[in-house]
Amino acid sequence: MAELATIARPYAEALFKASDATSAPALAGEIQALASVAGDADLRAFASNPKVSIQQVLDVIGSVVKAPLSAAAKNLLQLALENDRLAALPEVAVQFQALVNARSGVSDAVLYSAYPIEPAQLADVKVTLEKRFGRKLNAAVVVQPELIGGIRVVVGDEVLDTSVKARLEQMKAALTA
Repeated sequence: MAELATIARPYAEALFKASDATSAPALAGEIQALASVAGDADLRAFASNPKVSIQQVLDVIGSVVKAPLSAAAKNLLQLALENDRLAALPEVAVQFQALVNARSGVSDAVLYSAYPIEPAQLADVKVTLEKRFGRKLNAAVVVQPELIGGIRVVVGDEVLDTSVKARLEQMKAALTA
């Protein structure tokens, strides 16, 4: 089977071309909700059962996804089911979000912190990081106690690691060299 990224790319690009700048962020949220549901192994097993119709799978997914879906999201889901590509929906969501971010000049940033970050602190850190990386950021915080202190920021393929753990590893490398 082809790599999921290769399978997902045409779906994400077609969906992106069909959306405009105002509807794309909302559509990205809908596709992410579908991707969360499609990531369930039991649902994929149910969908691949030859005795189950596409309409039955659509009904099950519709009942799990609480928010009403737009026509574009419904069409994507229908097409993915018809072509047995339900497993590719999480990757479609990732690629579609990347296209939406590129259009709006925003990047996703993951902040790994040893402790939870309060919203006011996150706003300050985000402003500093936006200056550092030279673009707007959508920041998400992941708590990793093993960092001891400081933060580790990942934006695309760029990493800024100011954690205590990283500094200790640098000191260890310098001392053992």
